[in-house]
Parts: sequence; structure tokens; C-alpha cells
Amino acid sequence: MLSQPISVTFDIGGGREVSIETGRLARQADGAVTVRQGNCIILATVVANKEPKEGQSFFPLVVDYNEKFASAGRIPGSFFKREGRLSDYEVLISRLIDRALRPLFPEDYLCDVQVLITLISSDKEVMPDALACLAASAALAVSDVPIKEIISEVRIARIEGQFVVNPSRTELAKADMDFIIGATEKNLMMVEGEGDECAEEDLVKALEIAHEAIRQQIKAQQELRAKVGVAGKRDYTKPEQNTELQQKVADFAKDKIYQISRSASAKHDRSDAYDTLKEELIASLGEEADDTVKKQAKKYYDDLQWEVVRNMILDDRIRLDGRQLDQVRPLNMEIDILPSPHGSALFTRGETQSLTTVTLGTPLDELLIESAAVSDYTKFILHYNFPPFSTGEVKMMRAPGRREVGHGNLAMRSLKKMMPGNEYPYTVRIVSDILESNGSSSMATVCAGSLALMDAGVPFPKHVSGVAMGLITRGTDGKYAILTDILGDEDHLGDMDFKVTGTRDGICGVQMDIKIDGLAMSTMREALEQARKGRLHILDAMYECTPEARSEVKPHAPRMEKLFIDKEFIGAVIGPQGKIIQEIQRETGTTINIEEIGNYGEVSVFSPAKEGLEKAVAWIKGIVAVPEVGSVYEATVKGIKEFGAFVEFLPGKQGLLHISEISWKRLETMEGVLKEGDVVKVKLIGIDHKTGKFKLSRKILMPKPEGKRPENPA
Repeated sequence: MLSQPISVTFDIGGGREVSIETGRLARQADGAVTVRQGNCIILATVVANKEPKEGQSFFPLVVDYNEKFASAGRIPGSFFKREGRLSDYEVLISRLIDRALRPLFPEDYLCDVQVLITLISSDKEVMPDALACLAASAALAVSDVPIKEIISEVRIARIEGQFVVNPSRTELAKADMDFIIGATEKNLMMVEGEGDECAEEDLVKALEIAHEAIRQQIKAQQELRAKVGVAGKRDYTKPEQNTELQQKVADFAKDKIYQISRSASAKHDRSDAYDTLKEELIASLGEEADDTVKKQAKKYYDDLQWEVVRNMILDDRIRLDGRQLDQVRPLNMEIDILPSPHGSALFTRGETQSLTTVTLGTPLDELLIESAAVSDYTKFILHYNFPPFSTGEVKMMRAPGRREVGHGNLAMRSLKKMMPGNEYPYTVRIVSDILESNGSSSMATVCAGSLALMDAGVPFPKHVSGVAMGLITRGTDGKYAILTDILGDEDHLGDMDFKVTGTRDGICGVQMDIKIDGLAMSTMREALEQARKGRLHILDAMYECTPEARSEVKPHAPRMEKLFIDKEFIGAVIGPQGKIIQEIQRETGTTINIEEIGNYGEVSVFSPAKEGLEKAVAWIKGIVAVPEVGSVYEATVKGIKEFGAFVEFLPGKQGLLHISEISWKRLETMEGVLKEGDVVKVKLIGIDHKTGKFKLSRKILMPKPEGKRPENPA
């Protein structure tokens, strides 16, 4: 017999109701809910295997967010007319959910878990990404899958000075701060977003307001779980523990790990030393140790290394590479290092290096970004590549993964805050190739991107830099250490990964993941202030490298000029079936894009050569120019008649140069006087208001013979 659906409803402010329902859809999943606001409906399901795979040593969590085009009454634009692999937009939302959910599972839980979130009905004004994690958490809450806590996520935006939770799409367009925040009832878990050079204290305030809204959503999930009657969570097979072996590993390796850790060695030297010590440990177990014991010993060794390094940083206040806690690694940066790209920069910070290029293109190069609710074009593109050699590894080269998409998006949003507006006609593509990586290559991309944009002559008003922060805490005595410019190893063993980008005047982007309970706001403020100092230190070096953008693009970059014409002239520039604009492009070697905006036309002209640009611009100006009586023009003879010559004095505008207006001397015939293609100077002496015909004179520009009276004075 079918069970009756169970639901709860709550208000997120302003009379906007959100409902969570279970028991109607996808009932064979371990947990399934729908979340609805307005016409936006999201289905979330969770299924977990009962037992881990044999030999499993990590937690295999898969989170996929997908938007069905049918949810908005649309058919996909692909050749196959069906949804394919996740778009970058869907990947980014999947990452937001994954990062918040992953810490909820017990550390010894190794069963496969799949969380699928699907937009099945779209609302143009409701942003689904703000509701997706709520749906995922609710599906887990009504299941017996073992999670430690319930969470949720909200969007917090500052609009006209006021913070708004989960604003509409229209409201969000006016925001100067936009953050997605995930949290449990007590603790922040994840922060991602951007600001228009916002202050650190503004970010803290946004976090506090968002956390209150999240608590309301958690309360609704708890109510739903109680209505469903979830009695408890399932038991699961836990990895076997061998305390005797664990102690043996500690006795053999603890002091040696400490000595390696405080040697301030380079990344690969340190890694090789750790690996050698692990091999010595396994050898010390003797030949009687089987594969299971060796595998356990390796895990205990890794756990011991994690503990020793953390305690060294907390107690000795030194780091793996010997730096102070707030010290940025050595910086080196250059611009204009590649001859052919339109802009380039090489940014090196310690053992992390980004080679970044900028390419300038036309509006025809804009990127179409498509989701179920919105299809839009963007003129600013950033791609981040992470080849395996950057970490000294051998791996298959495949399409960009979720990590590359996420890192590139953070850098793109940070730099976009300083990009010129829509009046800038170029499409700009940045490509960051990471050549070395030991921590925070996304922040290196931000710095290298800022330098390369200025090298390309993009009117980029301020440098943007970024720094990755870390946090290590110890609950037994309350000690903590905030780390500036973290290494890859420090990211792995830390309790927080906190990336902050911005200018000298404020924050442009934030990405934060917190792995511990009870992060105090005072600690958050301290981390933000330390990040600000690190950011300013890097910015000082960037301004020394290049203080401002080039005044113009490089000689080999495409030239551009933008014209604004009256709407009525758009057709004249294009011509019948595009004849005129095609002729201009063919004759001048340019690319011309025309867009109608309101009551005027926006004409963008691009050319690889300055001469072609000038010729095309003059041509277009001639087409849209209004002939003025008394003005002098260079005219081209288009046709000869017995009574005169038809000449084109402006593009698309012709008039009759009567035989009597060619010369002061009386002409009996046009033979031998002018021929087609001749260029002559003429003066517009009148316009027939009935017919609109133009009256032109050549002789009026010639010296008048003695005693001769002008026949057509102007």
C-alpha cells in the first residue's frame, strides 16, 4: 500500500515559503525528498551500500547536481537533444554540496554513498543552488545512512546595504556581496562567494546572519525526520584496530618523523624522506607480517605523521619549510615573457608556479553559458589547467576535472570584479597553466591573471592577489595556529582551508572549508586580518612588477573601436541581406559586430591592422553621417550621363553633379571630362525637400574667372 507523503513548511522571510516533502517520489532510495519554493522543485536522493568494498581505504562519496531542461520547458541545444555530462555550472554546485556533506560522515565509514540532486521544476526567480544542499541534507536526514549532524546551505547577499537570505535572481543582480554558506547548527562548514571589495567585518556579519537562517532550515529537517519516525542510523563495518601495532609504529617512527618535519627541506626531499622511513618501518615488522598488517601499519604511520606535524606547528611555532606562521614564501614574477600571446605573466611563489596568458577576441568569441532557467553570454573566460608534471607525477591527461573547474571559477570571479564593463568590446580569455604546485595554485592563478591582464593592455584598474590560509587546532589545550600561504601538506593536515582574494581596498573572493567543530568568530576575524596582511604583501610585489596596465594593446593584438549610431542607421550599415557590412569587412579586413541596445546601435569594429580599422570606422561614419549643406566631400564618380555625373559623396549617398556645376567653362558634352572611378571634391549646395535629392557643385570650389558671377552661390 502506498504511504502518504510527509512534509514540513517554513518561511525564509518576506512571506517566502519553503516545503520539504518525503514519501511521494523515489521511495526505493535510502532517502528521498523534494524541496519546493515557488515553482522551483528539487529532488534529492541518497543511496549507500551496506558494506564497504574489500580493501577500501577511503570514503567514496559521489555528489551530482543536475538540471533537467524540461524543468524550464526547454529542449537541450546539443546535437543529441538530451542532457549529457555535467556542465561547469552543475559541477560547481555539486562541489558546494560535496564540500559541506563530506565532513558529516564518520571517519571510519568507508561504504559507497551516492547523493543525486535534480532540478525537476524551474522558477525564473528562485535560485536552485541555494536550495540544493538543503535537499541533499534532508534526504540524508530521513534515511538511516549514518551521519553525525544535519546541515544546510543558504545564499546571503547584500543588496542596497541590506543583507538578504536567498534573494531572487532579479535582486541578486543588484548585490555587491554574494556568498553561499553551509553550516551545522553550531558550526560553519563551507563558504564560497564574492564581493565588490567588501571589508572583512562585512563578511563576518554576513556569516552570522546566514548561520541564523541555516539553523531554521536544520530545525525543519529535524521536524521532518521526527515525523518520518527515523529511529536511528544503521550499523556499519568498521576497520579493525590493532593497538599493539599502533604503539609499535609510534615507538619506531615518532621521533624520526619529527626530525624530518622540522628539517625545513624542500617538498620532494621531505616526501622522499617520509617514504624511506615508511619503508624502513615495514621492513622492521619482519617477514612474518602479512599484507593486512603492513596495510594497517602504513595507515598508522600516516596518522602518526599527521599528529606529529600538527603538534610541531602548535608547540614549536615552526612550519614544514621553516617559515614563520604568517610568512609568505619567496615571490618572483615577470610579465611579457611570451612573444605571441596578447598578454602573459609568470608568477612563482615558493614551489608553486603559474604561467598565464591573455587572449583578446571579438564579441563573436563570447561563451554561451546555459542552465535550465537561463542562457547567457559572457565576455570574460578563465580556464585553469593542472598537468600531472606540476606535482612530479605520471597520470593520464583527461578533460578538466571538478578540481580544475572549481579553482578556475574562484580565480575568474575574483578577477572579474576589476574587469571593465560591457562598454569594453573585447572578449577576454585567460588560461592558467600550473607548472609547479605545492599549495594554493588557484591563488597563483589570480596573481598571474592580474599581471597578464595589465600586460595585455586591458584597462584593469587595480591588481588583485590571493592567499590561502590554514588553521590547526588542538582541543585538549585550546591551542591554535593560523598559517599564511599554506603548503600542500599543510592543507592536508589542517582544520581549515581558507582562500581570500582582493585588492588593497577589500575582498573580491572567498573559498573556505572547515573540518572542525566550534570555530569561534574571534578566530575567524584573526584569520581574515592575517589574510589581509598576506594579500597586501603579495600586492606590493605585484605593483613593483607592473604598476598599471599598458596604455594600449600590443602591436600584434587585434585593434578595436566602438561606435554608437542611431537605431535608424543599423539597417543602412548592414545593407540588404548584409551586403554593405560584408563589403566593409572584405575590403578592410575587419570584423564588425552590431548590437541593438535601446534606441541606438552599438557597433564594434575589430582589425589586426590599424589601417584597416581606420578605414572601416571612416566608412561606417560616412554611412551614418547626415549630409550638411555647405560641407565639402570627396566624391567618387559612379556613372556618366549626357547631363552630368552621378557621384557618391558619402557611403550609400549619391547626388547629381550637373554638367553646369562641373566647371566655370561651359561644357557641351561630358565626353573626356570625367570617367567612372574618378575622385573629385564637391560641395553640397542644396537638398530638394520634395524629392530628397542632393545638389552638388564642383566649380564652386574652383577659382572663379575674372568678371564671372557664380551661378549657384552657396
